[in-house]
Amino acid sequence: MGIGRAPWLALLVVLAAAAAAVAMVGASEGDADPLYRACVDECEKTGSLRETSVRHCQVPTDDRPADKSWYAHEPLYLQWKEWNCKSECRYHCMMERESEREQLGLGSVKYHGKWPMKRASVFQEPVSAALSALCLLVQFNGWLSFFLLLSYKLPLRPETQTTYYEYTGLWHIYGLLSMNAWFWRAIYHSCDTFWTEKLYYSSFAAFIGYSLILAILRTLNLKDEASRVMVAAPILAFTTTHILYLNFYELDKGLNTKVCTAASIAQFLLWAVWAVMTKHPSCLKILFVIIGCVFSIVLETYDIPPRWGYVDGRVFCVAVSIPLTYLWWKFAKEDAEMRTSAIIKKTR
Repeated sequence: MGIGRAPWLALLVVLAAAAAAVAMVGASEGDADPLYRACVDECEKTGSLRETSVRHCQVPTDDRPADKSWYAHEPLYLQWKEWNCKSECRYHCMMERESEREQLGLGSVKYHGKWPMKRASVFQEPVSAALSALCLLVQFNGWLSFFLLLSYKLPLRPETQTTYYEYTGLWHIYGLLSMNAWFWRAIYHSCDTFWTEKLYYSSFAAFIGYSLILAILRTLNLKDEASRVMVAAPILAFTTTHILYLNFYELDKGLNTKVCTAASIAQFLLWAVWAVMTKHPSCLKILFVIIGCVFSIVLETYDIPPRWGYVDGRVFCVAVSIPLTYLWWKFAKEDAEMRTSAIIKKTR
């Protein structure tokens, strides 16, 4: 193939080290700004912000108690958004302060641990939500094409009518977990609530943990059930414990980032070394996907401030994931074709 091992591996190690070493960029917290705090307090008391009326703070005119927020009177099918008087005042005051900072030539700062992002209708982060939905669609298309290839295009074992490819079931589980993760990411970017945030972090932790299992089983060519259980059991136990910790003890985003980054880099190195050492036909695809994924991790870790009110580092991260997802499923299909052909030739 004309690809030297040392340059590729050196590049991968450097990129992986950079992704692990980049620290979260600190920013002055906007919610500590006295002007922002005064704005929120005034908004909650009066239900208005300059000429903007915050309807969630308006007391209904049907003789209900005055200390009951408008949010409490929303229909149940709307209350899931958790848009109440406090959250609406925070949003409008945040946008006002950001506009003032922009006029003064100052950069964006975080408010309550998050970058200020403009809404579009009911979508809190419209660009990220749309790209996440697109990535979900690409994941579904990749998994479906993989399923159709194995079930209807490649030959089946005559005695059992099962596929020759030994990792079919593992890739199906991978596809389902990946689609679940991107579904909840799209929901989270559409509406950031207590529950959608937990579901987003939990689903991606499960997806990354399983991806590490798949990487180990495929690169080490483990086929018997005993070996697979020995590899999968401790990783599943750790991933489950981590998800329970996030959901029932503390939603520690910093810890989650470190765990997911470490698991991701471990599987990237496994795939890279395996692809180069075995001279897999999809070697270039695998290396390209790995480099792209490391670049995506750097983008998400660096936490780029928003641009134009709608685009931040996470938007670029999701955008990069779309073509990488397509290439990764191409590799899965090519690997299935290669293994099926090799097994058939061996049995003849």
